[in-house]
Amino acid sequence: MPASPNEIPILPPSPWVEGHCRLIPPGGAVLDLACGSGRHARLLAERGFAVAAVDRDFAAIAKLQGQPGIEAIVADLEGDSWPLAGRCFAGIVVANYLWRPRLPDVLAMLAPGGVLIYETFMLGNAAYGKPSSPQFLLRPGELRQWAATAGLREIAFEEGYVDRPKPAMRQAICAVRE
Repeated sequence: MPASPNEIPILPPSPWVEGHCRLIPPGGAVLDLACGSGRHARLLAERGFAVAAVDRDFAAIAKLQGQPGIEAIVADLEGDSWPLAGRCFAGIVVANYLWRPRLPDVLAMLAPGGVLIYETFMLGNAAYGKPSSPQFLLRPGELRQWAATAGLREIAFEEGYVDRPKPAMRQAICAVRE
């Protein structure tokens, strides 16, 4: 039976996130930023992490309320004030989201030894659908530049065409704060 229009389908975790989340220091708190349906928050909580799952979509966050190991937070990540100010995380996961004005704030929340796992769309994605605005698409090597500027050591980096879960142009990084 197809999902109702009000239901947010839960996709399987991204292979990039799943493959790198083992690098997050055990026992640390993890941020799943712009978590959507919570596919990564659930994965991380199942692996024993205390997860702060943040999204502006109340319906998505409501489905995470009461899930063991998950603190579900409704917040506007693009507003004037930063709702996560003062927080620190052993891991930060971001998938399919880009808001450049807040990237320095996001990277500043990564604790020493913490791991950033980030993947989203890049220029060229318009040929495959949304997002198509350059405002929401990374430039070649952009995540690598942001990580280096924040003093992170790159563990892995990929960019270019992917065919799953759907054809897209994507960029991904895994980096650690020494």
